[in-house]
Amino acid sequence: MRDAAKPNFIVFLTDQQRWDHVGCYGNEVLKTPNIDALAEQGTRFDKFYVSSPLCQPNRATLMTGRTPMVHGVRTNGIALDRNAVTFVDLLRAAGWRTALFGKSHLQNVTGRPPGPRPPANPDRKAPPAELQEATRGRRTGADYDAEVNPKWHDDPHRAVPKMPYYGYDTVRLAASHSDRVQGDYTSWFNARHPDPDSLRGKANALPDETISVVQSWRTSIPEELYPTAYIADETINYLKYHQESAEGRPFFVTCSFPDPHHPFTPPGKYWDMYDPDDIPVPASHHKPMTGDDMPPGLWFAYEKGAAEPDAQWPVPVSARHAQEAIALNYGMISMVDDAVGRVLASLTPEVRANTVVIFTSDHGDYMGDHGVILKLGLHFQGVVRVPFVWQDPEGAKGEVRQDLGGTIDIGATILARAGLQTYFGNQGHDLFDADAAPREGILIDDHGMAVFKDPEAKAGLMSYITDEWRLSVWEGSDWGELYNLVGDPDEMTNLWSDPDHAAMRQSLLHRLLREMISLRDRSLTPTSLA
Repeated sequence: MRDAAKPNFIVFLTDQQRWDHVGCYGNEVLKTPNIDALAEQGTRFDKFYVSSPLCQPNRATLMTGRTPMVHGVRTNGIALDRNAVTFVDLLRAAGWRTALFGKSHLQNVTGRPPGPRPPANPDRKAPPAELQEATRGRRTGADYDAEVNPKWHDDPHRAVPKMPYYGYDTVRLAASHSDRVQGDYTSWFNARHPDPDSLRGKANALPDETISVVQSWRTSIPEELYPTAYIADETINYLKYHQESAEGRPFFVTCSFPDPHHPFTPPGKYWDMYDPDDIPVPASHHKPMTGDDMPPGLWFAYEKGAAEPDAQWPVPVSARHAQEAIALNYGMISMVDDAVGRVLASLTPEVRANTVVIFTSDHGDYMGDHGVILKLGLHFQGVVRVPFVWQDPEGAKGEVRQDLGGTIDIGATILARAGLQTYFGNQGHDLFDADAAPREGILIDDHGMAVFKDPEAKAGLMSYITDEWRLSVWEGSDWGELYNLVGDPDEMTNLWSDPDHAAMRQSLLHRLLREMISLRDRSLTPTSLA
């Protein structure tokens, strides 16, 4: 007999989808009927922000409810500690079946060793290898190679070591992006096609001269074999098994899509579902920033990004290429929306009536804002603000919330709905706690692009975002950013040095400092003074 007091949960997570790339957030071109229906039947948060606009740090925050400066995953290339407690651990301990299908990115995917350390002082004796970091746990070895793509390609039938995996009892991985995904998807693909590698990548793409934006090709992988289809199929199979079993335990399922993300490779009909000519060019594309107003990351994109168009950092694009990237991105999102619809349709009415459905994204993409696409190094709204929809059969219908929320709050909110106390050190808020004071602002912690070449680079930035303002402070610089998000939603006028806004800048700096103090680690309980 099912315990009706324990709801089921399905979390749909996309990768690089900004808040305004969903129909229910006001997008008049993109069609997302299934996601829109969740908003109509539930609650849509309009001001929802990531903790870091980068995959591994933000996904670690989602799982732990802790900021990057606390959980230690400060950038891509650092795995989440296997000893970290996640909100999924608590659900599992309380009787929920837990499963992850798709992209995890809680561990490294390249298999490359840690980056080079700064040169040692030749006049001093270096410490032993095991004592060269601040902690002995190096987050490397067999327990940390679960998501390494080359290993899955070479051995498609390998298994994730050391289960449960960050609280998940069942895991089916789809690691990397676009048509180059590996993981458990590899063996599934191999079983359905004699030579999957003959379909992957730009070299095997179908001919198409209509699109020329960087990092795009018309993949040869058919829709039914594309990673988005795999993730939906595996999720549906799991839900069918759960509904047919007699155990009656509630489930918590994360259905995590690697799309949308560059390279832009929507398959089949999704490739040309949207005409670039129908895509409005972002307003800020027409006004590139210059001089003292321009963030260092944007200067880097304008000057260096064009020389390496296949890189991960921001790449400058023409207005036409921005339209092409957006059109392809929309195609990827529409395929995800169709997958969401298929997954939800697989639920019986009884199960659906006891299932909370959540839709959100890891982070956004500039998508032509300020003349660039992709991510890294900048905190414009397009990359730090994401959709968040909560559809609860027992909750509000068609509600739009304007209060601030973020990735850091997801775990705490799910645990509260499950009737579970969270763990010491969780820094998130229950978004539906009517007695809690509203957030004054959201902190975004980013160590910058330079750490990929120098792990000790002093190039980080930290932002504090309120209902009306975004303040960003850059490490090692007196320069910063200040934007009025109400009067200047496209963030085209930096008011940092404007004397008329000096008082507001100082007020926000003070609030940022207070927020940093409040986010200090409180995970260990001291001895009692009594």
